[in-house]
Amino acid sequence: MNKSYASLQDRIKAAFIDSIILISAMYCTSVLLNSLEDVNPFVRMSLFILYFMLYEPIMLSVFGHTLGHYYCDIRVRREKERHKKVNFFVAVVRFLFKAFLGWLSLITITSSSRGQAIHDAVAQSVVLVD
Repeated sequence: MNKSYASLQDRIKAAFIDSIILISAMYCTSVLLNSLEDVNPFVRMSLFILYFMLYEPIMLSVFGHTLGHYYCDIRVRREKERHKKVNFFVAVVRFLFKAFLGWLSLITITSSSRGQAIHDAVAQSVVLVD
């Protein structure tokens, strides 16, 4: 399996698409919850945190890509076994580093021979063009 690494532009485009999807999901959830009576604020907050924290790890571990990745034809795979998806634990660690470092992590892609951001290096993953 000799695939090329995803470009910084593809990854930014995928992140933008995923942001739109998350915002849309949160908006729809908000509209739905507003139509119900007396929804506990803790439930609202928990749902939004779960959307934000679990969207990417679940999508990566189950499908190997988020919806933004899918649209941009890129996939997240294990660095050593590129035919395998990352597991849920690795996807969570990858996401936490990505969230903590923000755009700084993405900027490092151009200095890596394998196109890895810092969060990819920590998770021992690569992002490949499908």
